[in-house]
Amino acid sequence: MSTLSSRPRGSRVESDVTKADLDWENLDFGYHKTDFNIRFTWRNGAWDEGELTASEILPLHMAATCLHYGQECFEGLKAFHTKRGDVVVFRIDENARRLGVSCRKIHMEPVPEDMFIDAVERVIKANLKYVPPYGTGASLYVRPIVLGTGPQVGVRPADEYLFMVFVTPVGPYFKSGFKPVHLVVEEEVDRAAPLGVGDVKVGGNYAAGLRASINAKKKGFTEVLYLDAKEKRYLDESGPANFFGITKDGQYVTPASPSILPSITNKSLITLAEELGLRPQRRPVDVEEIFDFQEAGCCGTAAVITPVGSITYRDRKVVYSKDGRPGRYCVELYQRLRAIQLGDMPDKYGWVHRVVQA
Repeated sequence: MSTLSSRPRGSRVESDVTKADLDWENLDFGYHKTDFNIRFTWRNGAWDEGELTASEILPLHMAATCLHYGQECFEGLKAFHTKRGDVVVFRIDENARRLGVSCRKIHMEPVPEDMFIDAVERVIKANLKYVPPYGTGASLYVRPIVLGTGPQVGVRPADEYLFMVFVTPVGPYFKSGFKPVHLVVEEEVDRAAPLGVGDVKVGGNYAAGLRASINAKKKGFTEVLYLDAKEKRYLDESGPANFFGITKDGQYVTPASPSILPSITNKSLITLAEELGLRPQRRPVDVEEIFDFQEAGCCGTAAVITPVGSITYRDRKVVYSKDGRPGRYCVELYQRLRAIQLGDMPDKYGWVHRVVQA
């Protein structure tokens, strides 16, 4: 790997950056143009030093493996302004590690973790005016992506790769924000199969679930809740996020499955659930257990925590929120997680990575 330019972590940047003219409190979760992205190329056995560019266009060979054979994986994380004015990201080391796992699973050249962190820092600093102000509820979404760009006609790995990071300011993933959503258990479509690639962040997993999500929305539901592909009995995850349930005897239950993405947010919530006196369990969760939960939620970088108001399974429906309000534990977990991300409470676990010091 090429030597990266040296820069101290959490370095100071001029504090008089003029913010972009955006309606921060009403942003959707969509793409909004920013000034720069960063791109690295792996060629002849090494990554280059990366280059910031204003271009939103990728020049791709028509036979690139990302287009034909699915050699593509990505990550998602967020940057925040804290109350004191720092710009931080949450558990970036976990994202760097997970991208490496995804790359290796589909035989792509892994991105070194230090290069991943350096790239994220550089692109955030180049787009500081798009980091939403503290207290607006918005964040700067960071999308690292690796593409097989070398041309191949036979089914084999590429000989060249592109690692790119772009950013965009976003609001809540679900339009309703921190309000209960309504799920339907999906039985006609499988998102991913055991021993497949459901446990890594590759685009094909999301393409596989599009028809289920779109059909659910047409029927008036917010999203789907998938079952395992093998037995059609155990919960996997929701369309865009992991799933958890709170039992009446105080357990935080989340599915253990070889077909779901190991969510960094979920991993964090398991730790915070223990602080609240809950007893976390990652285990196979029978679909019938949804009728015994007192609360349920979806969690992930994009969704953060989204309370579940109801789940419909065949001809039965379980309602967790009769008044349209989130349950107690969903609220407390959400507040604790956000407080750590925004610097409103001590980060005793070392989860917050400072990119810019106020």
